Amino acid sequence: MTAAAEPSALEARVGHYYQMDGTYLVGREKLREYARAVQDYHPAHWDAAAAADLGYSGLVAPLTFTSTPGMNCNRLMFEQIVVGYDTYMQTEEVFEQHRPIVEGDELHVDVELTSVRRIAGRDLITVTNTFTDAAGERVHTLHTTVVGVTAEDLNPEIKSAVHNAMMHDVNIFGVGEAEYRKTVRPEGEVRIAEAGVTRTPGTPNFDDLKVGDELPAHHTRLSRGDLVNYAGVAGDANPIHWDESIAKLAGLPDVIAHGMLTMGLGAGFASTWSGDPGAVTRYAIRLSAPAIVSATEGADIEFGGRIKSLDPATRSGVVIVTAKSAGKKIFGLATLDVRFR
Repeated sequence: MTAAAEPSALEARVGHYYQMDGTYLVGREKLREYARAVQDYHPAHWDAAAAADLGYSGLVAPLTFTSTPGMNCNRLMFEQIVVGYDTYMQTEEVFEQHRPIVEGDELHVDVELTSVRRIAGRDLITVTNTFTDAAGERVHTLHTTVVGVTAEDLNPEIKSAVHNAMMHDVNIFGVGEAEYRKTVRPEGEVRIAEAGVTRTPGTPNFDDLKVGDELPAHHTRLSRGDLVNYAGVAGDANPIHWDESIAKLAGLPDVIAHGMLTMGLGAGFASTWSGDPGAVTRYAIRLSAPAIVSATEGADIEFGGRIKSLDPATRSGVVIVTAKSAGKKIFGLATLDVRFR
């Protein structure tokens, strides 16, 4: 593939928008399947009675669940709209939970190219997914930022190796540029769901918390089997997460865990502490290093955290989540905005 498109050409496409055909129906077993993949065993993801005790109409989606329909919807964006790159490297993610998604929700999923920034000779590309329910309220917003990678940064052998290893209908290197016509978001009122900030959360009492309080550390083990399972559940089939030879062709020391998987593990760690996964209104993560998962030893990720700030006016706070593996920081910075009782 040729070098990346001139920034001005790609920047002219900022604002390109489309909506997923049909709707995404949130199924009970899919929620359980995803919760298992990110090792999140909070009862509200598994047991209808436990979810009802927290005031939900059904099983609650893990905070990072939207990455699954989002990834599927984004394929067209990275195959035909954001072109000129050979692959992409995830660097940042922001989840805005306007209200928790629950089983039975029927969601419209939008995709929009919202930003192109050039930093240190690299293009940082942000794609935003918005999830709207049957009542016309936006329930979740997901911002994904990736770095565009061109052929000069890749081992020339990797394309053929990936082609031979990939699932039959997936091409992570894209399909090239089709005839381009920009489509933008239709004008109209955007209604943001308010249930996420009006429901009484099942979290600790705000008056019992103080800045600097630490979350109890937790260790999570990942094996190659966990990576393969997550790839199937979430639809992320990139072989650097399960094929050692391809990972090394990509310049990695070994197979690495999906960035989104480590984010899901971090969200589950935090909701175990808080007691209510639906109490998070924002989760922002900047990745700094991958978790290396060897075939023989797997990987150990140590999660920790502390309360960074508290706001008496809203009875909410910002929690910092840390993640380390093999002595390296996985998260450069990860914060959750949490509502407390």
